[in-house]
Amino acid sequence: PPCSREATSPCRVLRECTRAAFIHSSFTHFMSGAPNLSNAVINLAALRERSRQELISVLDSVRGRKALVLDQGIAGPLGLIAEASLLKEHGVEKMYHLLPGRLDTECKSVVYLCRPKLKYMKYISEHIHTHESEGGRSGVKKDYYLFFVPRRTNICERVLEEEGVFGDITFRYFDLDLIAFDDDVLSLELDTSYRECMLDGDKTSLFYAARSIMKLQSLYGLIPNIKGKGTCARLVADMIMRMRRELGPDEEPTMAPEIDTIILIDRDVDMITPVCTQLTYEGLVDEVYGVQNSYIEVDAEVVGALGGKDAPKPVPGKKVKYALNCSDKLYSEIRNLNFTVIGSLLNRKAKEIDEYYKSRHGMSVSALRDFTKKLATTQQEHASLNIHTNISEKIMRITSDPAFHRRIEAEQCLLAGTNPESSVDYIEECINKKDPLVKILRLLILLNATSGGLKAKQLEFFKREIIQTYGYEFIFTLNNMEKLGLVHSQQSKGPTFAALRKALRLVVEDIDENNPNDIAYVYSGYAPLSVRLVQQACRPGGWRQGGMEEMLRALPGPSFEETQVMPAGVSYTPVSQLSGAESSVDHHPVTLVFYLGGVTFTEIAALRFLSQHGSNDGSPSRDFIIATTKLINGDTVIDTLVDKVVPRSESGPAGPAGGALQGK
Repeated sequence: PPCSREATSPCRVLRECTRAAFIHSSFTHFMSGAPNLSNAVINLAALRERSRQELISVLDSVRGRKALVLDQGIAGPLGLIAEASLLKEHGVEKMYHLLPGRLDTECKSVVYLCRPKLKYMKYISEHIHTHESEGGRSGVKKDYYLFFVPRRTNICERVLEEEGVFGDITFRYFDLDLIAFDDDVLSLELDTSYRECMLDGDKTSLFYAARSIMKLQSLYGLIPNIKGKGTCARLVADMIMRMRRELGPDEEPTMAPEIDTIILIDRDVDMITPVCTQLTYEGLVDEVYGVQNSYIEVDAEVVGALGGKDAPKPVPGKKVKYALNCSDKLYSEIRNLNFTVIGSLLNRKAKEIDEYYKSRHGMSVSALRDFTKKLATTQQEHASLNIHTNISEKIMRITSDPAFHRRIEAEQCLLAGTNPESSVDYIEECINKKDPLVKILRLLILLNATSGGLKAKQLEFFKREIIQTYGYEFIFTLNNMEKLGLVHSQQSKGPTFAALRKALRLVVEDIDENNPNDIAYVYSGYAPLSVRLVQQACRPGGWRQGGMEEMLRALPGPSFEETQVMPAGVSYTPVSQLSGAESSVDHHPVTLVFYLGGVTFTEIAALRFLSQHGSNDGSPSRDFIIATTKLINGDTVIDTLVDKVVPRSESGPAGPAGGALQGK
């Protein structure tokens, strides 16, 4: 069985074989759980097929059998577009994770697929130098191919030149951009996009976002309406316009647009939502387990023996991956619900399945035949029910803990503006108990955002307490948060959060989680600010009506609404001009909401709620597709702001020393 780097054998050959076996099996597993996209409102399978064909072209450009070396951040997303058998068909003999140390392979051709990061250039240089010094195991000089995903950078080439291996490598690129994670969710999976755009000033991921939108337009037609909020949103919109001007006369899409509107939103426009504890089923699964590339890693006992009663019993303590997407019928039903209603729903499903099994007694032959036809589907639902019951039981043990209740109470008080002093005391108490720092920082950001900043003495107090309790290393993290404006001294200019809360109805009292009539159910009373902006943008008049312009000015960055002129010969009828028959349920306009810097599962759930229930204001019903640079939660956002600190005496070529703090 695969094991971690720390537990691998000291034998290097065995270690490399173990890595190859691990990544190979993970690819098979990823594709087996990829969504079929059959219920997507536009043909997202075409987008996935294009990425698949581009990958095939990459592999076929290198003749013969080859070793494929992937950076670990790409391996998961790549598994959503290609299965192991496809890679084998196109010459891939073994697969490896891109790690420091020796790369032991007998393949003459070594193909690297990786993001343009400096550490990966160091790893590749180390591999080449090792092969050259040893002459290769087979005595044959190897050919190296480096495919940057999605583009090469000058600084990476410079590092390879300094390492003396630039001339040994053939350089190309692989356009892996938006990946369909579900039938309404697309992601670039750029792990550090929020930090790079908002903190480091690196706008590369914005170029990738703009280029991915151009690819969507080439597949689904020119998007007529572009709306956005935020500095990064403005930059992406400008890039889209410029890229369109640079197209040749025969390159513009000529099909009728399938997407009516794109709404671009910067993550820093709404930093309140991601730091709140998610309360939908999918959101809590992400908070507790951490969803990675549509998968969670759980104990084998949670999943059980999926192969039936003849399958081997799960090994205690072993971790397995389980897919979470629309291919799981039960999961599709419960994923967007508030967690408080999950227990009763699962109980009802269990009774329905039990009644179905009991109904076979005394059946006629024809009725038994119909029963048998549905048996396989029911057995799948039964297996899924057992798994989600096990998952929800673990989550319930956490949510029923008084400590969890206190955290939610503190968050709700801050959001509602009631008794904020108790929340301040709670944060101080958490520091004194040395609770996880990421929890402290999420609460501190929420306190700052809802209070218009912190009092100067209060800010210095929390900084001092955190550094003394958790270590000097986090000076850099706090400094990063201040640079981003996530914590700052109080400022008295413009509308406050209280004004935004009232104008946008961000807090809804007496929400009914069982039969919700507002998106606020996803946080048991708080409506995600970003989704309220989307909701308002889709109403007649958009952001220009009802005092919205003043509210938008209170949020970071510019807001804009623009219209693209359709190419000659392309017909398009605005939604406002559709007749009653044309605007029926079969012709809902499609809106693409693109989050620059990441989106949470609760925001996705709120947008799905709008798709299903509308805005209850007479505006046309819409279908939403959500695109993002990264699927995130509060923990992952904070992690990107943590700078790695490695004591000089402990650093070495093998990677970060034990105990070093790492930012992702």
